[in-house]
Amino acid sequence: MQILKKLPFLPAVVFFIITVILLTLPGSSFPKSHFFDIPYFDKWVHVGIFSILCFLFSIPFVHFSINNLQKKYWFVLILLMGILYGILMEFVQKYWVINRSFDEMDMVADAIGSVLAWLVTLQILKRKNSLRA
Repeated sequence: MQILKKLPFLPAVVFFIITVILLTLPGSSFPKSHFFDIPYFDKWVHVGIFSILCFLFSIPFVHFSINNLQKKYWFVLILLMGILYGILMEFVQKYWVINRSFDEMDMVADAIGSVLAWLVTLQILKRKNSLRA
């Protein structure tokens, strides 16, 4: 726990690296399984990945000694960066990753995940402020 106080963004950075790896794996690297035949499974994975990613980058700001307006600014910036990262990775998959395709709906799922993290983080900040009052 002491390391998280010194490096509060470490989980976010580690998870970011994991997402880069996962999103740039060739399509042939994924196992063939009926589990992946679940309708919209891929989209749910994208929602989950991007909600976790944006949440991990946002949550340290809840605990920082800055005012709420500054915290909300950072939350919005992280939201926008999450959406931009999702769009960028689709183009990376289209042009540089073998057996991966460009899918606009993946970008939508990434954006939904980013927005969900933003909403959850705002609720956590609101709850933390109401506990202090």
